[in-house]
Amino acid sequence: MRRVVVTGMGVVSPLGVGVGTAWGRLLDGKSGIQRITGFDVTDLPAKIAGQVPRGKGPGELDLEAHFDHQERRRLEDFIVFAIAATEEALAQAGWRAPGEEEQLRTGVLLGSGVGGLPGIAETAVTLNARGPRKVSPFFIPTSLINEASGLVSMRFGFKGPVHSVVTACSTGANAIGDAARMIGLEDADVMVAGGAEAATCRLALAGFAAMRALSTGYNDTPEAASRPWDKARDGFVLGEGAGVMVLEEREHALKRGATVLAEVTGYGMAGDAYHLSAPDPKGQGALRAMRAALKRAQLDPGQLDYVNAHATSTPVGDPIELHALRELLGAGAGQVSVSSTKSATGHLLGAAGAVEAVFAVQALQHQVAPPTLNLHEPENGAGFDLVPLTAKERRIEHVLSNSFGFGGTNASLVFSRA
Repeated sequence: MRRVVVTGMGVVSPLGVGVGTAWGRLLDGKSGIQRITGFDVTDLPAKIAGQVPRGKGPGELDLEAHFDHQERRRLEDFIVFAIAATEEALAQAGWRAPGEEEQLRTGVLLGSGVGGLPGIAETAVTLNARGPRKVSPFFIPTSLINEASGLVSMRFGFKGPVHSVVTACSTGANAIGDAARMIGLEDADVMVAGGAEAATCRLALAGFAAMRALSTGYNDTPEAASRPWDKARDGFVLGEGAGVMVLEEREHALKRGATVLAEVTGYGMAGDAYHLSAPDPKGQGALRAMRAALKRAQLDPGQLDYVNAHATSTPVGDPIELHALRELLGAGAGQVSVSSTKSATGHLLGAAGAVEAVFAVQALQHQVAPPTLNLHEPENGAGFDLVPLTAKERRIEHVLSNSFGFGGTNASLVFSRA
């Protein structure tokens, strides 16, 4: 298959808008998790989230800079985040598909875990309270997950494959991996790929809380709530945002003089076939996905330098991933730095894998393993370098980024220095 590289990246996240801003705050040990103020959380068990900062200040999402008033009113937030992240990624890549042939060879593959869930919840209330005539004609089109890809393709005139992925919390990683395969198989030369999520609403918080999945013990200290592998963890923190990459066939990128940020060398998938929401307790699906990604990358486990783990801060899931990594890495586990950037952002659901893929490439670019915040007393982490509390400078040539989701879906990506 043809080789695929990353030439542009964009991020909208609780740590801020823009790759440089989010990465800088991550390395500084900042948290994007705060108490929710946009709606009433009095009766909710979890009252905190990782929300995108909005406004006109540094690192804030300035909606007026991206959308006119009418457009903003009818778009769901996950689409807004996807478009803003795409604009940054395309600007870095220097790609606008200038002619008809370039437009036909440029595609879009953006996914989401739950899409327009807040709008669905609000419209259901409107329908019951005010009747069907008050339901917006834009409700259905802008709630659909594939409309993030559709609207990005329309906005920039990309006429190649327009596709979408919905694989719960593996979505962002699957979107990037699937898009890389489309380029490798000559369906496109350039793909805009990633994930977007904006599920911070009463319905989502109530639903996840009913599953006992959310952190509820740190409502008064939100920055301390997301604590992967820490003995005092009590669940994940809901987050929102988008991560987008511009992927490109390597020779196409070099021919036009693009700056290559990294190469997508591996992609692996596997299913647990175990439970509706819980992972396989032995981590075998995760292990198979990681092994498949390394096989595609033609790497031995010992050649990995850094792993951006899926670790969400749940009592059940965190040790299972470490068990799988221990089986993958064997005696060399201590030589690989493993951290969870969800400690700073919360869990972005369908956007998590894409934002974390961006952070993985940044680790390659800057030769720094980002930290795991709030990791004061590791549990089940013996023999691992979990990068507690502060970032770590080190040699990084190959990175693995893991994403696992409800339904037993597992996806792993490998990025290598170009």
